Amino acid sequence: MKRFIKHLPVLTVLALFGVLVLCSGEAAEGARQGLSVCAATLIPSLLPFSVLANLLAAMGLPELLGHMAGGAMERLFHISPAGVQAFFLGLSGGYPLVASVVGELRRSGRVTKAEGERLLAFCNNSGPAFIIGAAGGIFQSPRAGLLLYAAHVMAAVTVGILFRGRREDPSTAAEVSPPEPLPFSAAFPAAVSKAVGSTMTVCGYVVLFSALLKLLTPLSALPPLARAAATGFLELGSGVAALAGLAPTPGVLAVAALMLGWGGVSVHCQTLGVLDGTDISCARHLLGRALCGLFAAGYAFLLAHLL
Repeated sequence: MKRFIKHLPVLTVLALFGVLVLCSGEAAEGARQGLSVCAATLIPSLLPFSVLANLLAAMGLPELLGHMAGGAMERLFHISPAGVQAFFLGLSGGYPLVASVVGELRRSGRVTKAEGERLLAFCNNSGPAFIIGAAGGIFQSPRAGLLLYAAHVMAAVTVGILFRGRREDPSTAAEVSPPEPLPFSAAFPAAVSKAVGSTMTVCGYVVLFSALLKLLTPLSALPPLARAAATGFLELGSGVAALAGLAPTPGVLAVAALMLGWGGVSVHCQTLGVLDGTDISCARHLLGRALCGLFAAGYAFLLAHLL
């Protein structure tokens, strides 16, 4: 039994490889649909905003915000100044930017293992570019996008308070100075390069999971909203795209918020990748994303009735 469990990942990959070979036509159609989502929704909404977010980060905006609001954020979440920067980046950059930032903070010793795991739970969020641009665009309603983003922020704050625990002794983290802000001439090309790389990575996961999702024929028998939710559980971009044609009712917006908060298995795979080489466990990240999804769904449902 232990030997079977040990080889289960390899066996799973072999099984998927066999299914792709046997159902190559369906997989190719799913990949084409994933590419369509990338070209029509993800790249136009993510790439420009990602360039600007990376540019502002390279020029020192997170550090500035950390200094301005650090005291309040530290009291609210019991996190270090470096953690405050991660929180603001999470609300502006989107998946999996903050996972990468937290990994870098841990490698440099600017946050402890415990704080890094807490930061992942509520800072690794979907960004406004995707929520307002992509999700709002699906409903052809900027108001719906803004409502979803507000619910997302409220959920992140709620989970951050729930996970704040005790205030850590600052001496447990190494005294490492943050990187110096770059001049615009150096920051801009670096931001473009980083944004293109992260956007292409996201699109790669979307295409892969779209191909795999096409093989799950039982999904096609589900009602549209249930099918979108099941798809979004695995891959966020495809799940949001599956909401096309549905009216932004409170229930539909709640499902969209649930998917955005959870992030999808695809996002969790990306998070594992960028944390490689650190001692940070993703267990709290999984719990935090599940709670963010549930809280965001509740907040979106209430906001849709109130606004």
